[in-house]
Amino acid sequence: MKLLAPLCPWKAAALVPLLMSLVSLTRSSEYEYETWRPPIYGKQPQCMDIPDDLRLCHGVGYSKMMLPNLLEHETMAEVKQQAGSWVPLVYKNCHPSTQVFLCSLFTPICLDQPIYPCRQLCEDVRDRCAPIMEAFGFPWPEMLTCNKFPQSDVCISAPNNSTADAPHVSPICPPCDHEVDAILDHICASEFVIKTKIKEVVREGPDRKVFLQKKKKAVKLGPLKKKDLKKLILYLKNGADCPCAQLDNLSSNYLIMGRKADRQHIITGIHKWDKSSKDFKQTMKKLKSHKCPTFENVFK
Repeated sequence: MKLLAPLCPWKAAALVPLLMSLVSLTRSSEYEYETWRPPIYGKQPQCMDIPDDLRLCHGVGYSKMMLPNLLEHETMAEVKQQAGSWVPLVYKNCHPSTQVFLCSLFTPICLDQPIYPCRQLCEDVRDRCAPIMEAFGFPWPEMLTCNKFPQSDVCISAPNNSTADAPHVSPICPPCDHEVDAILDHICASEFVIKTKIKEVVREGPDRKVFLQKKKKAVKLGPLKKKDLKKLILYLKNGADCPCAQLDNLSSNYLIMGRKADRQHIITGIHKWDKSSKDFKQTMKKLKSHKCPTFENVFK
């Protein structure tokens, strides 16, 4: 089953040959392939199945991956820990090749030698997706610094029509445009989740400062303590001017997800607690038995 099928820009059956068609075959005399081979490739790579619970890449279009991977993860546990952080970004569809770029590194296809994404592909994905990440208080991580990747050797490039097929960038504040079917992934990727009402929203520089009502119910505490809930103030990062319909009428209960960044508690997702929505009710029911994968925050 294609867990991230709606996010994938190509049909699964066609993805492997398409990946091969995206490989740039030009050679550069200045480029030595061995300089891009991680030190861990002294260890014999193994070809293995992409696990069902590796949400980022299971169903991406090929079923086997090489381990160690191209981010120097030596075990499947490491891959899962790191990859889980990226699932919400792929849901944002900020670039049509985001998932292919990430999976080429996390779950490289089994070949005689590893093939890296092209530098231009990295830069294209970074330029589209970094502003979304910044809205959540995340910088583009050092492990994906684009100048580490090849410019003109054998590498995975973006389709020629990636610009034409690029999704329309929503003007809505990123934490405010989550789909209901993505709530569980966003809950797992957030440090804390609460059910509460909002007392007041004020503009503070480029952000919106969100004051909560006294009564709050913790759905997921994470690093917070119960005493922290009493004085909790949230920020909609870079959200002073973008639309957020959830904040237009403050009479509702809200499901709010967040994380701490630079001494601020940032909103990573906000939904009205809509009891009339069948999908929302089913999602909240699933949450009771849903087990989030354990992963490390790679956006530090």
